[in-house]
Amino acid sequence: MLTPEDDAYWREYHVTPRYLAGSLGVDDTSLRPFVDLDWPRHHIDDDLGKDVFVSPDGRLRIGFFGDDYILWNIAAYEDPFGPRRWAATFNQNTPPEIVAAFTTTLARDYEESNNRFLARPPLRWSEQTQPLTEAGWTRDWGTEIGTVEIIAPDKQAGILVDVRCQDPEDEQCLLWSGPPGWGTRAEATFTTRTPGHLIAATAAAMADPAPLVRYERSIPRGLRDLVQLTPVEPPPPAKPTPLDVRRTAVSLAVERAFHGSSTNPRAVAARARTTSPLAASDARPTALAARHVPTPATPRGPGRRL
Repeated sequence: MLTPEDDAYWREYHVTPRYLAGSLGVDDTSLRPFVDLDWPRHHIDDDLGKDVFVSPDGRLRIGFFGDDYILWNIAAYEDPFGPRRWAATFNQNTPPEIVAAFTTTLARDYEESNNRFLARPPLRWSEQTQPLTEAGWTRDWGTEIGTVEIIAPDKQAGILVDVRCQDPEDEQCLLWSGPPGWGTRAEATFTTRTPGHLIAATAAAMADPAPLVRYERSIPRGLRDLVQLTPVEPPPPAKPTPLDVRRTAVSLAVERAFHGSSTNPRAVAARARTTSPLAASDARPTALAARHVPTPATPRGPGRRL
């Protein structure tokens, strides 16, 4: 059983495909654009990690609910006091790096002050799905009439578009990955009026071949047999300087000299160079004392003074 003290417990892996990497339980990535913009942040419940960001004009609201099935709930308004124009949600199994593709594009639209985040959706569904088809995902022709579904090569992810939806509150587009199930299926939903370029940005992040980094234990058990894990290698050691090389060479030479024959001139020289001066000076007085024993002083007679 792994414990926090085991190296394997904290080992990081590159996870491929990225859409099966799962969530992290916390989120700093997808909310970073709004932190950087210094948008007002409202803590609904600190213990459960509920946060809501609101744009300065009140037309964008981004909610992160740490205790819910729907972790991210994002809505846009033409008028901050009117009905919402569109909404997007991401559940607890969605990798935050994929959510970040949506939020980063949304924040950029807002900052450019061009109201692109309120753009009309495309007339054709191909705009949302283009990043996927360009990555080799293919259409499933067996879906219900009036719907379009594009599937990943491994059949473990896709996008489903219901072209029959007309009501602004209808969830017209669904991006999904993983087998069905509460702990394995990632889902992102978009209502009818969601701008196509925001959905396309999210789809492009799903199709990105670059892996995500995870601890093995953070990947849901139902997904571990479906992903490829490659250990993250530690960074290479720093390249030694010329001085380091010289010092190493000298140390090795001295070590070889000490382990050589006692009659080897190099060994003798190495010993002579590395003999402690203090030890040598301590030995000489002892030898001299053995050869030169001082003569006892002659006793002086009584009454003689120095």
